[in-house]
Formats: sequence, C-alpha cells, structure tokens
Amino acid sequence: MGDATPLTENLLLVYHEELPSETIEYITNKFPEAYIKIIQTLSAGIDHIVSNPIFKDTKIPVTTSSGIHGPHIAEWTVLNWLVASKKYIKIYEAQQKHQWTGVRPFLNGIHDQVGKKIGILGYGSIGRQIARVASALGMSVHAYTASPRPTPASRRDNGFIVPGTGDPDGTIPASWHHGHDKKALHSFLSIGLDHLVISLPLTPETTHILGAEEFSILSASAPGKNRGYKPYVTNISRGKVIDQDALIAALKSGELSGAALDVADPEPLPPDSPLWDAPNVQISPHISGLGVEYVARVFDIVQINLNRLKRGEPLINEYKRGKAY
Repeated sequence: MGDATPLTENLLLVYHEELPSETIEYITNKFPEAYIKIIQTLSAGIDHIVSNPIFKDTKIPVTTSSGIHGPHIAEWTVLNWLVASKKYIKIYEAQQKHQWTGVRPFLNGIHDQVGKKIGILGYGSIGRQIARVASALGMSVHAYTASPRPTPASRRDNGFIVPGTGDPDGTIPASWHHGHDKKALHSFLSIGLDHLVISLPLTPETTHILGAEEFSILSASAPGKNRGYKPYVTNISRGKVIDQDALIAALKSGELSGAALDVADPEPLPPDSPLWDAPNVQISPHISGLGVEYVARVFDIVQINLNRLKRGEPLINEYKRGKAY
C-alpha cells in the first residue's frame, strides 16, 4: 500500500464571529506547532453548551477561560458603584443641559465606600479581583462558597490568574461562609452587607437562588438602613440566578438602593421588559468582561495547558463534567 501519510494534529479554534486578522496572526505565531489535545472555550461559564455531544459523549479535556475576566469585571463593578454613589447620572445630565446646578441636588445620598461590607457569592477569580479592588477602597470583604474552605490551602486559587490581580492565597476576606442550602445562604445575607456581588456559575442549584425572601433578609440587616442607603446588588453571573420579578419589586419598594446588572433573564432583554424602568438600576448588555486583552489571555491559558500536557501534569481550568462549571 506504500507509505502511509502521517496524521497531522491541528489546533482548532471555533469562534462566534470572524476574528480580526491581527488575532489570527497572533495565534499563528504563538502556536507554530500543531495540536488537538484539548478544547478551550472562550468563556468562563459553559452552561449554554454543556448539552453538546462533544461534552456529553467524549472525554476530551475541556478547559475554560476562567480567570481572564477579573480585571475588566472588577473595574465595571466599581464603575457602577461610583456612578450610583456619586450621582454621576445627575452630573452628566446637567452637563448635557449646560447647567451649573450647584450643590443642592447632591446634598443627600452621596457616600463613599470606606467601611462598607461587601458579600461576594462565589469567590472565584472574578470575585477575588473584585475583593482586591474593594479592599483597596477601604471595604471589608466577606466570601461565600459552596464548599467549606477552613484551611489556607483550601482557600488558594489554583486556576489561571492574570499576574498581579486577584487574591491567590485567599487572605482578603474578613470572614468565610459556605453552604448549599437556604439556611446557610440566609445566614450569610444576615451579617449586615452594604453590597452583594453575585459571581456564581449557573447550575440547577443556583437558578433563582436569590428571590423575594433573600432580598428581604439582606435589606433588614443592612447596616446603613438608618443612614440613607440600603444594600446594592451587583450581578455579573447569569440572569437566571435571580428571580427578576422579585428584584424589580425590591427596587420599587426601596428594599434595595439599586442594582448593577450585566446579565438579564432573558438575553437579549426585550425592550418592553419592566426591568429597564426599575428604580436605580444600571444595565449593560453582558459586556463587563470584554477588552482588547481578552483573546491574548485566552491563549495564555492554552499555552500553559499545552505545556502541561507535554509534561503529563494536570490542566488548569479544566471543566468538571457533570458540575456545569
């Protein structure tokens, strides 16, 4: 039959739109050798594709882009806090009208973040970078995870970390909390939080994990409730982790002072959704993690894992089949 042509392994990149030519050039230069050892996703969460046969019916290692979003999402989070707490929209509107309003419209409600308590539901790479920035603002951080983290080793971040960011050793939180049930969650929401940041993967267990009862508990224990502000909710997770109708009701009733939402249920959010007009809500179209650094950081993960494969070492950011993250 003659000499068989050797099989060539390739690096297959699947993206939802045409990639810029400079990105293709970057990938070609970074990976001159050919591989098809792993599947690397361009997102941290893969809830939208876990039903695909390649996930269900093969054992090909799947790695996510968890760890690359922290810097951008942390800055987006703080941006929204400051827009709300400094009444920036009023400032912007006055500028557009060429109005020098003076101090009167700003006498009540403006505050800083020093001494505020922030609870982070899901202390992964994103939550850790938010914690780092919040701590620099003078806030105290309180972490909530599904599983207990009682030891220094258990609190370490073993995934991909953008150098100089996050909380690799898990030393920032003033307290750690954990649990899978409502009782544990309600206990956490009762510690007196000014901010609640939701950074959870979407799973059957986390779907609508926050509803009317949770917002009521959060509001009732808020330390600033007698000083003019109620808790502020930030969701950079998935829209379905919140009962959206309950969130709207909590904003309308004043149980919550406001909300920053980079996600919604459904997406795209329909033009007639009442969420658009809820009081003190700031909505962006699922773009908090974007930036020109995105693709390069994804391929930093690919490079690390290809080197680990060569050495027979465990992969970072490997998807755990059956856990939806």
